[in-house]
Parts: sequence; C-alpha cells; structure tokens
Amino acid sequence: MGAGRRLRSWAASQRSFPRSFWSGQPCHSVAPAVATKALPFEAIPRSGSNAWVNLYQFWRTNSFQNFHRVMQRNFQNLGPIYRETVGTYDTVNVFLPRDAAQLFQSEGIFPRRMGIDSWAAHRAMRNHQRGIFLLNGEKWRSDRLVLNKEVISPLGTRKFLPFLNTVAQDFVDFMHRQVRKNARRSLTVDLYHDLFRFALEASSYALYGERLGLLEENPNPESQKFIVAVETMLQTTLPLLFLPPGVVRWVNPKLWQDHMDAWDAIFAHADKCIQNIYQEFCLGQPRKYSGIMAELLLQEEMSLDSIKANMTEFTAGGVDTTAVPLLFSLFELARNPQVQASIREEIQAAEKQGFGEISKVLNSLPLLKGAIKETLRLYPVGITVQRHLTQDMVLQNYCVPAGTLCQVGLYVLGRSPEVFSHPERYDPTRWLGKEDNHFKALSFGFGSRQCIGRRLAESEMMLFLMHVLRNFKIDTVSKADLNTVYRFILMPEKPPLLTFRPID
Repeated sequence: MGAGRRLRSWAASQRSFPRSFWSGQPCHSVAPAVATKALPFEAIPRSGSNAWVNLYQFWRTNSFQNFHRVMQRNFQNLGPIYRETVGTYDTVNVFLPRDAAQLFQSEGIFPRRMGIDSWAAHRAMRNHQRGIFLLNGEKWRSDRLVLNKEVISPLGTRKFLPFLNTVAQDFVDFMHRQVRKNARRSLTVDLYHDLFRFALEASSYALYGERLGLLEENPNPESQKFIVAVETMLQTTLPLLFLPPGVVRWVNPKLWQDHMDAWDAIFAHADKCIQNIYQEFCLGQPRKYSGIMAELLLQEEMSLDSIKANMTEFTAGGVDTTAVPLLFSLFELARNPQVQASIREEIQAAEKQGFGEISKVLNSLPLLKGAIKETLRLYPVGITVQRHLTQDMVLQNYCVPAGTLCQVGLYVLGRSPEVFSHPERYDPTRWLGKEDNHFKALSFGFGSRQCIGRRLAESEMMLFLMHVLRNFKIDTVSKADLNTVYRFILMPEKPPLLTFRPID
C-alpha cells in the first residue's frame, strides 16, 4: 500500500472518534470512554531508537541538509505522528492542520518554541541581552507586546510601507540599468545575491530609517560582509542544534568559531546602525517617522539594551525570510506564465483605481497575496513550527506529556495530498475560494508567538513583486522542479537563471 493510501486509510479510521477527542484536553481530563482509547507516549512510532546512533547516521549520510525530505519520508513510513531523537534533539512531529490547531489552543500566555542553545551561548559569552526570539516567560511577553505595536500592527505597518516601497522602486531601476547594458534588451541572471541585497536594504531602511546603498553600482563592502555573516550563521546553526555548545567547541572548534565570528559580525553591523539612529535621536533631530527603532526609543517602554537585542535579531532575520521566498516566487511565476499574466492584470487594474495609500493598493491585490502564500506553502522558510506543551495532551490518539517539544512539519503539510488537492500545482487561487484553509498557511507560525517580522516580510515581498511584474516579463529556460536544501532555512541547491524582459 502506498504512503498516500496508508494515510487516507488511517484518517478514515479516526473519524469515529468523538469531537472532544480532538479538543486538546489534558489526558487526565478526557472523558473516560475516550481516554481508554489513548495510547501511552512510549507507543508513538519512532524514527530510530538511539539518539546518538541517529546523530551518527545524520552525520554519515549528510542528512542535515535533507532534513525536510527525511521528515517527509518518516511521515510516509510511520504515519501522521512520530517521535524523533537525534543527539540532544527530542521532538514529537505532526503535520495535519488539526494537530497544529490543538497546539495553538493549548499554548497559553507564555508559549515556548524550540530554543537554540548556540545562539543563547553566544549572547552569554559576549554579555549581550536576548531578544524575543530567545526569550521566554514574562520578559518575552512584555517585550513582545511593545514590539507588536510598531512591527506587526496595521498602524505600525502603514508607517514603514513607504520606506519599503521606495526600495522596491529602486530595485526596479537597478534592473533597468542592467538591461540597458545588454543589446538584446533583456537580462538573464542568477538573482540570488541581488535579492539578499534588496532584502537587507529594505529591512534596514524600515528598522533604522537609514539607506545602506546596496542597490548602487558599488555597494558598501561592509554591508556585503554582513550578508556573508548571515549566511554563515544559518549554515553553522543547523549542525549545532543536536549537540550542547560545550561539546561542539571540543569536537569541532572551527565550526563553533565560524558560528561565533558570524554572530559577532552581525552584532557589529547592527550596533553601527543602532548607534547612528541613537545619536540622531539624542541630538533632537526634527520629528518625523524615522523607522521602527526611533519609534521604540520615543515610546520609552523598553530599555535601550532590550531595544538593541531585538533590533539585532530583526536585522539578522530580516534578510533570509524575504530574499529566499522572493527567489522561489520569481521562479514559480516564470514557469507559470498564465499565473504571472493574471497577477499583472490585477496590478494594472489596481493602478487604474488610483488608490493613493500603499496599504490600500496592497489590499486590492488578493491574487498576489495568494501567490506569496502558495510560494510559502511549497517552500516554507522554516520547515517546522515548534511548541513546548504546557499541559498533557492527546495527539493522534497518543498521550503526550506537558513539556514535550512538538513540531508541525510545514514542508510535509504543504505538499500533502491529505491537506491540499493537487499539491504539486502552483495555484494561488486555492487561497481565494471558499475552501477551508484553517491552519494551512503556517509559514510564519501561529498565535502570539508567530514571527514578529511577518508583516515586514509580507509587505516587502508584495511591493517587490508588484513593481517587478508591472515592469518586466519573467521567464526561465528550465521548467524542472528546483532541488532544495535545508540550511536552517529552506534554500535552492542551485539558484535558477531567470530572464527579465522590460514591458514597453
């Protein structure tokens, strides 16, 4: 029996359970008639029984960069829930939307996701404060509530949209300059590094109100070093997830030093940007919107050290979460010309409406929003969303104790025929109809611990694609699927070549 048929048979067998079974109630409080059917935690299918043997196998087969496919294979072989232990990494994995909904319903007011010990060790060794990505408990909640107002609320988002729009327009001008250098009036290019430059330019402008000049002919080499540092930090993070930092420093000192050096470079770049805006703030420059950090300084609801810690995390996380999905989006639009043409028509129709405010323009582009969701369905930046259980819970007929790290496999969810019809198709319209999409679009997480930079990233991507599609037709020679690798974020193994032709 194939994997898809096994999962369908399993799903059919579960429909007889009463609705209360799926409610996420603690095991001890489930109705007696139902509780007797819940199996013990130890009965959850496992991917290998020995954590250290599993880690050795990962190293030997270089499975780290194929972690998304390893998860997909495990779900096919073991069913919709399984337990994975690799070194110090111990988690229960699920992928169905209803399981994600259960995790959300039980996360409480202090939700915890997976910690990253190597990042925390760097902060401790360098005497840096932690931002909300690494914080938990009351400190996390107090910082998050302040940051929400400027980073993720509709009012806060509208403030920095003009900054992002300016950078997107400048990128189009940059592309036109490259096209004019070509006698064929087209440009075929690997856009990977240019997209990272765009993402850093846009996010830094929104965060600090400062342009870095990365879209000029001779970009700042210091900013280029920052991009390399972010890439190194991500690549070295993945193998560090499975061993304590002290062990890594002894077993592989070069890996550890590369990781530390990368974070040092990230902090140095962010600190320079922070110092520039802080000096202007102290000098009492004329009051106008100058980016997210300036607003946080004016609110005086967070300490300067806390602002610095969070701004540094934003700076580090604001590049990859935009640049890589944009590359995947351009590729899918290039090999789906009908979709590309439909979105372009939507953009032209919105322009004819003459909406003056950028937020109103973006709200009139549902198909473009659907295209971004579709890209993130197929190519989620992070391949999982994690939560530590705050209470005992029944998941897929197994009793899972409080404190367990559970994660939703987003790569598997997005490509599962159990969740999406024709999951191999790039079809943005699937997000526009009446189909139930509850807990199917989870690339930015869920609940109060969803990605704080979600609106920043979504706005960057929409404005970028809006301006690029209104100016260029995009094509690609190869229509084959992209091979992907996991380097703490999902990335193309080899960036595709894209051809841009100006629209007269």
